[in-house]
Amino acid sequence: MAENNVPLRDFDEESETDSETELLIRRDVRTASFAAASSSIKSNSKNNSRGRHRKSSTGYSGVVNSSSGGGSFLGNLFGHSLGSAAGQIRYRNERSRERAKYSNSSSSSSVSKLAQLTQTSAGGSAVAGSAASGPSEGAATGVGDSAGVASDLGNGTHSTVIDPENGSATVFYQNNRRRSKGRSFGSICKLCLCSCWRKWFRPRELRARTVNLGRVNTEKFPPNEIRNQKYNFITFLPLVLFEQFRFFLNLYFLLMALSQFIPDIRIGYPYTYWGPLGFVLMVTICREAVDDLRRHQRDHEVNSQKYKRLSATNGSGYEMVPSSKLKVGDVIIVEKNERVPADLILLRTSDRSGSVFVRTDQLDGETDWKPRLAVPYTQKLSRDSELHSIDASFYVEKPQNDIHSFIATFCMTDGSEDTGLSVENTLWANTVVAAGTATGIVIYTGCETRSVMNNSQPRSKVGLLDMEINGLTKVLFCAVLGLSLVMMMLKGFGGPWYRYMFRFVLLFSYIIPISLRVNLDMGKAFYSWQMQNDSNIQGTVVRSTTIPEELGRISYVLTDKTGTLTQNEMVFKKIHLGIVSHDADTFHHIGHIIQKLSGNIMQQQQQQQQQGSVSSSSSGESNTATKPIMFAGNRMRRPEGWREWEAVRALALCHNVTPVSDEEDNRSVSTASTVTGGNNSPTKSVINIEAPGSTDTEHQYQAASPDEIALVKWTEQVGLTLIARDLNTMTLQVKTPSEDNDILLHYQILQLFPFTSESKRMGIIVRESKSGQITFYLKGADVVMSSIVQYNDWLSEESGNMAREGLRTLVVAKKVLTEEQYSDFEMRYNAARLSITDRVAKVAAVTESLERELELLCLTGVEDRLQENVRPTLELLRNAGVRVWMLTGDKLETACCIAKSSQLIGRNQGLHVLRSVKTRTDAHQELNSFRRKQGHALVIEGESLEVCLQYYRPEFLELATASPAVVCCRCSPTQKAQVVALIQKHTGKRTCAVGDGGNDVSMIQQADAGVGIEGREGRQASLAGDFSIPQFSHIAKLLLIHGRRSYKRSAALSQFVIHRGLIITTLQAVFSAVFYLSSVALYQGFLMVGYSTLYTMFPVFSLVLDQDITSETAVTYPELYKDLSKGRSLSYKTFFIWVLISIYQGGVIMYGALILFVDEFIHIVAISFSALIMTELIMVALTVRTWHRLMVLAELFSLALYLISLAVLHEYFDWEFIWSYDFLWKVSLITLVSCLPLYIIKFLRKKCSPPSYLKLS
Repeated sequence: MAENNVPLRDFDEESETDSETELLIRRDVRTASFAAASSSIKSNSKNNSRGRHRKSSTGYSGVVNSSSGGGSFLGNLFGHSLGSAAGQIRYRNERSRERAKYSNSSSSSSVSKLAQLTQTSAGGSAVAGSAASGPSEGAATGVGDSAGVASDLGNGTHSTVIDPENGSATVFYQNNRRRSKGRSFGSICKLCLCSCWRKWFRPRELRARTVNLGRVNTEKFPPNEIRNQKYNFITFLPLVLFEQFRFFLNLYFLLMALSQFIPDIRIGYPYTYWGPLGFVLMVTICREAVDDLRRHQRDHEVNSQKYKRLSATNGSGYEMVPSSKLKVGDVIIVEKNERVPADLILLRTSDRSGSVFVRTDQLDGETDWKPRLAVPYTQKLSRDSELHSIDASFYVEKPQNDIHSFIATFCMTDGSEDTGLSVENTLWANTVVAAGTATGIVIYTGCETRSVMNNSQPRSKVGLLDMEINGLTKVLFCAVLGLSLVMMMLKGFGGPWYRYMFRFVLLFSYIIPISLRVNLDMGKAFYSWQMQNDSNIQGTVVRSTTIPEELGRISYVLTDKTGTLTQNEMVFKKIHLGIVSHDADTFHHIGHIIQKLSGNIMQQQQQQQQQGSVSSSSSGESNTATKPIMFAGNRMRRPEGWREWEAVRALALCHNVTPVSDEEDNRSVSTASTVTGGNNSPTKSVINIEAPGSTDTEHQYQAASPDEIALVKWTEQVGLTLIARDLNTMTLQVKTPSEDNDILLHYQILQLFPFTSESKRMGIIVRESKSGQITFYLKGADVVMSSIVQYNDWLSEESGNMAREGLRTLVVAKKVLTEEQYSDFEMRYNAARLSITDRVAKVAAVTESLERELELLCLTGVEDRLQENVRPTLELLRNAGVRVWMLTGDKLETACCIAKSSQLIGRNQGLHVLRSVKTRTDAHQELNSFRRKQGHALVIEGESLEVCLQYYRPEFLELATASPAVVCCRCSPTQKAQVVALIQKHTGKRTCAVGDGGNDVSMIQQADAGVGIEGREGRQASLAGDFSIPQFSHIAKLLLIHGRRSYKRSAALSQFVIHRGLIITTLQAVFSAVFYLSSVALYQGFLMVGYSTLYTMFPVFSLVLDQDITSETAVTYPELYKDLSKGRSLSYKTFFIWVLISIYQGGVIMYGALILFVDEFIHIVAISFSALIMTELIMVALTVRTWHRLMVLAELFSLALYLISLAVLHEYFDWEFIWSYDFLWKVSLITLVSCLPLYIIKFLRKKCSPPSYLKLS
């Protein structure tokens, strides 16, 4: 049957005045009349129930089941109108349209007649309709003749109008006007809330962008701000209160304080509850506000650093703006040694080639300098001001955290230029321009920069001690409920027992002391002040005063390498020539040898010049055919010192170092010559030597690796200086005894083979300009060079000796080539480079054909200078039971050298290097291999770490955490944080992360105690850390001395404050039990407040001055630190010991007062309270291990305050009884009985089983 579905009008076309709901069912009936349709409804009514279930799946069930009567009618209607075809159902408000249809009088009479013919009962039985044969007068209004069906449905009615022209039926309901309005209002509210939530709280969508150059960028991006704050103005108070009421202690007292607003259960004065709670919250809020304000000030300092931004309107060509004001599309200039403030695409550099070197150790931890290339089109411009006149754009990928990849396109608007860009064309934020000047366009700012996306959000750290105390307060709360329940069982559950029950809970609530939080927070502030004012670790800053005790529980220290353990300064330490070895003490001998040979070199040059002139005039032979005279012929006839000369010359030639002078290096691309119309292009030329004797200029060098700079500086030290270099030539200067006649040696660079992590070597082919000798120099790691050089019997042994000293070794060799040999190599090399298939393999094969039987010249040892006192610091940590992990982004070989030189790995410990792991099988084999090597330190790369964690996470963590030391190299910032989190989760131990760069921020924030070092490259790690220190060696004293004291003092302080609450609760319990189980407070009003403040606060808080051992003992015997990680100073064992002490002393005091009092109840209060105060003062004295003068003063001051109170507070004390002899001896007797047994037990324990620190003292 053919169907023609009439499209429904959109809701937007409806009138807002519609009030009734319409169910539209449209079906085209072409082959049947309206009468046949009506009879079909009757005949199909029997199949109503069977069809109803089938139709409900298409969406009818919500309408059909709305009422029983309606369901029967609609079932009949659907049975005819739909059959097996799908119908269209819709709810609609139709008051206005109904008025329009039936406004015509003739149409109204027709509808009334049809309605009378088809009216049915409320039961919803099937009805027959009649049809009108022709169009009525209402056709002008768009309504044809129709038939209607009406029925009564409960409280409302509905009617059906069937149109004979198109067969559609309309059902009108008139009883859900209010429901429709209510549903509409609720939908509007939900829509508003959802839109607000998506706008304010959903994460920002990261997407690719187009950055215009020379035009304004209208799109909005995040501000370029560094933000280490935890709160803002709106979230400060809610978040601080949430963090505080996460602690059960504070939540409990909040409920207790709120209960005092109920008159029936009020006990005493409300200020006795609200006062301490308000004071605690005020102290906490002020402390958090000060800490966050300091973070804001530090962030503001970094965000206020000024940078040069190119400006077309400014007369000078640029303007100084703070880094926080930089926006996407700004063109800025970064000078030498300046931090890059945002992610940039490099447009121009001060070097002619368009390259610049950057230091990325603050981003990825690698010490090597990275070359970066400017966009070729913009580098060709003569001055920076022309950047505003070009019309170009950059299409860059969406922000992501991968620092090693980047995809972008530079294109001119007119289509004349289209260049693909990679990571080589970028300057990431927090890198540092190492040499020269760079001009770049900002593409990512703020939270979208690579460095920030690799960092985690700062989190509120909670110390382990605070969590332990929180657990103890829950135990105390159970004790309060249990004690109150016992009282009610003894009293009976008659009457309003729940009211009495709650009053008992309030009476015993002092068992959980609110003053505990006050004392601990004040103690933390005092510990922080002591750390910052310790003269032995000057420069230490405590940025988070909430977790000083964590430093006393550290089991794992995770440290960065570059800038943390090392200074990132390479120093040439040793050179071995095969028969003789030189170090810093004998380097001057090599200098003397070079000066002696300078005469021979000068004579050789003169003879070569004469030979060249004669040969060119007589026979026409090229001067390149002449042979060097100095070392010609048999090796045995070489003059003395040839080994030293060849080694030094090889080191001066085989590298990628470029010399720069201070004047050239400091020249900026934003100078007047480049902005205001000068013709000189912003280039960095090599040094031009006008006279051989001009040696006054201090040479500076730039290179990809600081190792190579160290080698070239050493050659300068011994008399062979690299003074000029470009892409094709190199010039050396030989120092002579007469400084006015220094010799210049010119070399032509024929080929350069850069260093790669796969080949582990680099080489160069040079031609001496005057002699024409072609030499191939090669240097690399001993593992690859040992098979390349000629046979020798000393290389393996000496390289092993240097490696054990922690030196980075390089083997240097050479090979003299003839013209024929080089021509043949050049032809094959160029052919391999043009190969389309297997180009890399073919190039490597051609190069290896040259690397055969090289002459071994020397073995060098370079040291990455360690930070001051790194070795003894790591030794102290190892002896203290702290396992040290080194997480670095540097290469594996470098990491191993530093692990050995810093003695991160003990003298008797082996080193197991986990080879590259790609698959699950590789991981299984490597882990089994490491399992068999007990006591070995582990070295693993970041990629292998990912595979091991993916397949064998528990097994790997079990092996790694049991290893004495672990070195993770090639780690990304995210991986560092993941390693910290895995250690925390797997071991449950406390971790401390130490770093100095932006790549360490995630690790520092993830660790339980983060320590940032103020490095030369920036303060980002220092600002993000909980503690800031100037050098790594301070970490030992921070942990062994201040960490120990903070933990020990806080443990003693918290237990004593709990004891103070337990003892007074015991007094209250005994009092209530004796006096007929009455819920009346023993000590009223001021006595309760004064007990925990004026009378005992100063002596108890003076425990923060206590110390079990001296600083010298803690450093001399670091093994004492091992006990702290076990948490024995505050445990359930010590807690229940203090509970027993409190029950004993409280029982003695209360029963003693009841037994010894004679006349009045007020005497019981005086005797018991006085004995209680004296007992607390004596217990503080028994707890102290090292007396301080302030402790004595606190004891005397508190005693004096209480004596004054006895004389002043007549409301609580009987003046005549206080001055009587009976009062004195009764209080003294009770105090003696409560304290003397404890002193005897402590004395015997100290003699029989003294703690380890007492044995040392």
